[in-house]
Amino acid sequence: GPGQAEMYAGLQELGVANGEDLKETLTNCTEPLKAIEQFQTENGVLLPSLQYALPFLDLHGTPRLEFHQSVFDELREKLLERVSAIALEGKVEDRYKKLEDLLEKSFSLVKMPSIQPVVMCVMKHLPKVPEKKLKLVMADKDLYKACAVEVKRQIWQDNQALFGDEVSPLLKQYILEKENILFSNDISFLQNFFSPSPKTRRQGEVVQKLTQMIGKNVKLYDMVLQFLRTLFLRTRNVHYCTLRAELLMSLHDLEISEICTVDPCHKFTWCLDACIREKFVDNKRARELQGFLDGVKKGQEQVLGDLSMILCDPFAINTLALSTIRHLQDLVGQDTLPRESPDLLLLLRMLSLGQGAWDMIDSQVFKEPKMEAELITRFLPLLMSFVVDDHTFTVDQKLPSEEKGPIPYPSTIPEAFTKFLQENRIACEIGLYYILHITKQRNKNAFLRLLPALVETFSDLAFSDIFLHLLTGNLTLLSDEFALEEFCTTLFDGFFLTACSR
Repeated sequence: GPGQAEMYAGLQELGVANGEDLKETLTNCTEPLKAIEQFQTENGVLLPSLQYALPFLDLHGTPRLEFHQSVFDELREKLLERVSAIALEGKVEDRYKKLEDLLEKSFSLVKMPSIQPVVMCVMKHLPKVPEKKLKLVMADKDLYKACAVEVKRQIWQDNQALFGDEVSPLLKQYILEKENILFSNDISFLQNFFSPSPKTRRQGEVVQKLTQMIGKNVKLYDMVLQFLRTLFLRTRNVHYCTLRAELLMSLHDLEISEICTVDPCHKFTWCLDACIREKFVDNKRARELQGFLDGVKKGQEQVLGDLSMILCDPFAINTLALSTIRHLQDLVGQDTLPRESPDLLLLLRMLSLGQGAWDMIDSQVFKEPKMEAELITRFLPLLMSFVVDDHTFTVDQKLPSEEKGPIPYPSTIPEAFTKFLQENRIACEIGLYYILHITKQRNKNAFLRLLPALVETFSDLAFSDIFLHLLTGNLTLLSDEFALEEFCTTLFDGFFLTACSR
């Protein structure tokens, strides 16, 4: 067929006989057998010692094709090894000259299945494949498919659309995988969305594939970040922020300094990654993180856009929120107000940077969101008063009965608390984490008291995938309470089912 002709067409350019030549020879000759013999002699393997060996193989019934094939395979293996060796030997400036010559000679045979691996191997070892050859490869689906990733990178870096086509299905897969974990019905308080360590998450298929596609190519890395920013803007899906951090840390694990040294977020992300691993921001790391934030120079404020995206990663938010709750409990024990704790203020600053990521990237106004004083002077002390209520109640329960009348657990919620959860995004986030915290402690009283505040929250955060996933996981700890009608009515009619009418 025409495919065959095309496959072997390159041989003539190299002065090697092909099927067409044999046909020609046989059509114009008087003694076909003699002509075939001559063709064999001229085009066979030219080794004097072979003349005696071939008849010997014939006696053993080994077809000539099989013999030539095995010689060919052997030579091809040797050639492939040699190509890899040439790429590493000699002076740097001369190193690729031989390979370029070899590519020039062999490229016309790139369609021949038996020779293709050699041509591909030569291209793979060339840091710069000639533009003309790249264009030919790009124009042919099968050739493009057969290329090594090293060659594809050279094609991609000047063809954003083509690169986008390759990356797009991976990003879709990534989001689906995240949603599958969030919506899986296999949840418990022990195993949840945030359980895997950062190191484990970076071993995921998508992150590994993207890392390999990027290699050490800064241009491709920047393109992927651009895709992630655009998708985050278009969908508001925070999992793209996770991928932004995971990708950088995956390159960090492989010590790809070409990229890590040029990404201004590298050290910040590395430090935050350690906090996420420990699920806590300790004092030493808090200082480091603060240093990075304070070190953003005039004229480089754009870095804040990237830092905010890294802080918007749900794994970062989870760590910051858990640390905030722990800090508040410590402050109760130390009789200290939130405004007097620099560590707590830093956690809030990072939470608000993360929560403001979408607005910052959307508006392209790169400055830190203003912290509302009321959050620190009114809302956090309110949460601390809930902690105090719990302590007081517990102590009261332990007092001998003749000293007291039965003190009921406080059942009303301060109006200010409900208002904060509705109107202030960071207050809402911290409030929700406080509710997760009391559920985890099996504190049924506090849970039932604060639950009504969840019906109306800032942009319906209490009905977001991540919060509901964590809440249902923690509720497995209160399994005994589900036998009580009052508990079920409050939880289902009072909270879950209110979402149905939306």
